This record gives sequence, structure tokens and C-alpha cells, in this order.
Amino acid sequence: QAADSKREQFRRYLEKSGVLDTLTKVLVALYEEPEKPNSALDFLKQHLGASTPENPEIEALRLEVTEMKEKYEAVLEENKKLKTKV
Repeated sequence: QAADSKREQFRRYLEKSGVLDTLTKVLVALYEEPEKPNSALDFLKQHLGASTPENPEIEALRLEVTEMKEKYEAVLEENKKLKTKV
């Protein structure tokens, strides 16, 4: 009886928080996909990730990574030029 009660509480929690609705939508999208993807798990991950709002901190980190890559490339180029001078 206690296990059933806990399961029911958990189910209500998932329903109230929108998890069941979101999972259902993603599974329906997979079902309706005319050509099934090779990896159903990747499909779920992609669609679940797409349905969450973008965290501003993540966007800031992406921008920082892009800037760091550009600086890295510039340093590599400068290093190459300095090596040719030596």
C-alpha cells in the first residue's frame, strides 16, 4: 500500500511539473516521424533539450568560448610567425 501511495504521489508530481506532458509530446513526435532516427535516445535528448528555455549563463559561456577560440587562433598564428623569424 505504501509503495502504491509513493508511486501515485510521484506520478502526480511529474504531472503537476509538466514532465509527463513534455515526455508525451516528444514520444508522439518520435512516433509521427516518417523516417525513424537511428537512435531514439538521441532524438529524445535533442527534442527535450530544445524544449527547455536557454539559460543566459550558458549563452554567455558559449560567447566566451567563441572569443577564446579566436584568441587561441591568433596566438597560434603569432607563434608561427615568430618561429619563422628565429
